[in-house]
Amino acid sequence: MRWAYIREIWDFDSTIEIEEKHTGRYGAKGQEREEKRKATPEEIAKQNQWRRQRDVRRLIKWNFSPGDYWMTLTYKKGDRPTWEQMKKDLGKLIRKVRTKYRKKGWELKYIYRLAIGKKGGPHVHLLVNREADQETGTDRIVSELWENGHVYFASLYDAGGYVKLSEYITKPLEEHEPDEIKRYSCSRNLVRKEPKQKEIKRRSLVDRHKQPIYPKAPKGYYVEPESVKMGINPHTGYAYRHYALVKIDRRI
Repeated sequence: MRWAYIREIWDFDSTIEIEEKHTGRYGAKGQEREEKRKATPEEIAKQNQWRRQRDVRRLIKWNFSPGDYWMTLTYKKGDRPTWEQMKKDLGKLIRKVRTKYRKKGWELKYIYRLAIGKKGGPHVHLLVNREADQETGTDRIVSELWENGHVYFASLYDAGGYVKLSEYITKPLEEHEPDEIKRYSCSRNLVRKEPKQKEIKRRSLVDRHKQPIYPKAPKGYYVEPESVKMGINPHTGYAYRHYALVKIDRRI
């Protein structure tokens, strides 16, 4: 069966993300749409940035908890390593931390971003799963192994949560940062999942006056207001609705 509109459901422990949109399969039923227009380069760039942020946010939700560490690794005053040297330094640190983790029976997961401050100070932002036992813990391990400067720790929760961190990790490079550097990198063992899919009708997204219909939350959840994006896509002419459901009585 060729569906026109679908609901994609991304289920996390304490939140559910929902994307309702047209499938792009022409010839299916329910293909009514508004007049479309060609997207501008700026609009395409904005859409691509939204997708990057969405994908990283989901990676963080699947693989990290509110108590995990968001670290800032600095260099000693006056040190100005190249991007390649920064990558080598971080690669060396990750290998050593992974070895320490394995000896404890822990699995290391991470996402990092290299950066240069406005005043030229090189630093690394590193998100790592937090582990500890009676002998040692992530904070002690990293502090002992990072030989290039200081390490500052914050929990994922205190650093702004899933949304704020995904925004920072994927933000466009600053003008003073070289184009050849990647925005972010992550470990290969991060969990990635596919959404559940369900066919829906266009009339569940817009009313007879072609006005967007605000989503309703099921029992035990509420709709996160800032997550709601809905309307008619000006480039395709099709209706869409994106939003997140948050489980009541959760911390982050």
